[in-house]
Amino acid sequence: MCGIVGYIGHRQAAPILIEGLRRLEYRGYDSAGLAIYSTEGLKILRSVGKISALAQLVNSAAPDGTFGLGHTRWATHGRPSENNAHPHQVNGLAVVHNGIIENYTELKSRLTQLGRAFASETDTEVIAHLIDIELQSNPDLCQAVRQALAQVEGTYAIAVISQAHPDYFVVAKNFSPLIIGLGNGENFVASDIPALLPFTRRIITLKEFEIALIYRNRVELFDLGSGQPIDSPPQTVNLSLQAAEKAGHKHFMHKEIFETPKIFTDTFLGRIKRDPPRIIFEELNLPAGSISRILIIACGTSYHAGLVGRHYFEEIAGLPAQVEYASEFRYRRSVVLPGDLAIFISQSGETADTLAALKEIRARGLKTLAICNVMDSSIARAAEQVIYTRAGVEIGVASTKAFIAQVEVLLLLALHLAFERRRLDSTGLSGFIDQIYRLPAILERQLAAEETVKNLAARFIHSHDFIYMGRGLNYPIALEGALKLKEISYIHAEGYPAGEMKHGPIALIDEQVPVMALATRGSQLKKIISNLMEAKSRGGIIVGLVSRGDSETRALLDYALEVEDVNEYFQPFVNTVPLQLFAYFVADLKGTDVDQPRNLAKSVTVE
Repeated sequence: MCGIVGYIGHRQAAPILIEGLRRLEYRGYDSAGLAIYSTEGLKILRSVGKISALAQLVNSAAPDGTFGLGHTRWATHGRPSENNAHPHQVNGLAVVHNGIIENYTELKSRLTQLGRAFASETDTEVIAHLIDIELQSNPDLCQAVRQALAQVEGTYAIAVISQAHPDYFVVAKNFSPLIIGLGNGENFVASDIPALLPFTRRIITLKEFEIALIYRNRVELFDLGSGQPIDSPPQTVNLSLQAAEKAGHKHFMHKEIFETPKIFTDTFLGRIKRDPPRIIFEELNLPAGSISRILIIACGTSYHAGLVGRHYFEEIAGLPAQVEYASEFRYRRSVVLPGDLAIFISQSGETADTLAALKEIRARGLKTLAICNVMDSSIARAAEQVIYTRAGVEIGVASTKAFIAQVEVLLLLALHLAFERRRLDSTGLSGFIDQIYRLPAILERQLAAEETVKNLAARFIHSHDFIYMGRGLNYPIALEGALKLKEISYIHAEGYPAGEMKHGPIALIDEQVPVMALATRGSQLKKIISNLMEAKSRGGIIVGLVSRGDSETRALLDYALEVEDVNEYFQPFVNTVPLQLFAYFVADLKGTDVDQPRNLAKSVTVE
């Protein structure tokens, strides 16, 4: 998730672009850059790190010009570096991009064969080369961008500036957000409303597959495919800056939960091929035959993701798997074997215990793989290999969308290993891929039911204790649901394997202790119904997640939340969303600090 700003008008562009980037820094902060057009041509300024580093560079270089683009980066292809920072320049044009180019490897290979030299490791640079090639046969910048994007698969919001076209720049969108701001004799673009608020409140939100020419005194919109003009009347936004940064959501946590469908899509793009069916991790070199066991090491929410991953590796890939708390593993004389693949999961990539365990494992000669959200983080650098989750910046302390992305990567990795180990044939893999492609729409439908979740949450804001229970793949989700509730609402909540309730925890149940049962359709449903009936007979208030249309199970519950009926392997995604929303609404209605709960930090960098 990156941030784009653009300006054309009568004022100096650099200060406006820097101000816009500051307001988008929550979208990415590993590098930033500007492209400023002046009579001397394009001037490119780029720096690694936060916007403050770029601002210092701009102050010293003092670029002169009333026309330019800016970008703040959250890396997906290529480590944070000046070369990988945007804008990317090819001859007399510069491009900034937010999104993921799914066929990047194929395009780069073709362009290299044509003699094109690449200066970065990014997927974005292929767009710049494609546009430059089109310009050689047609000097119309808008048409060149259209022809170039017709060759691109994936998601994008792009802005293109050319010194051969000093009167306008071009923007286009597919899935990634882009907003046009309208001024008097000046116009703007940005990835999000906060960047525009100091300058204008009149906006046009670019829709899917639209392209626009941004002049000083007008904006022209066209359909990206047909080239036909589009009439899109501007709207006036009345948002405070703080509200705008949250895209109208009350809290960052709520916003990040609602980003889940997009994050799920971003994480699989470029890693799935449908014909023939394949799961591809181009960044990995993991001969499947060399792996005899998976060892997953993590903390907190990432540990819960690892528990789901254990099911995937064992049941889909046929590999034994073990999950360890990093804080415990590093102080135990554990037995590791030569064929072990040690996977370290961390949203931030800076978790102290996980990093220490990783260094110990490497010293013992095991293969190591990191699953991280932050490019070039300590854990990503320390591991031999790394997979990035592409969840974007997560500001809320309680992890939501990053958990979904971690579980997704583990599922994709299990499918990849299963296919390589011949545990899964093309037909079986194709079935999984079809379900993966359907899941973002299913997650959207789950989010649309938030009012039902809110009404249920209102009934339990005075609870002091809560028990969550699940079986199989839903047991880790019960743990994660309980963790979210305790993190942000300060209600004592515990997750248990449903079959273990009678071995002690059932003694806690009475009329004051609600039970959240994950009772969705699947191989464990009859067993968990038996467990929830045991709890109900002790006077417990039974709340549950039930599959849509399962009226029999719903009738056994005091309160129920319906979820989409999906294959068991996909229930961790579908069941997580309502539990996150339930915790969020309980906390919000109680009035606690949802985004910054007491005693907690986003990244635990000390033991």
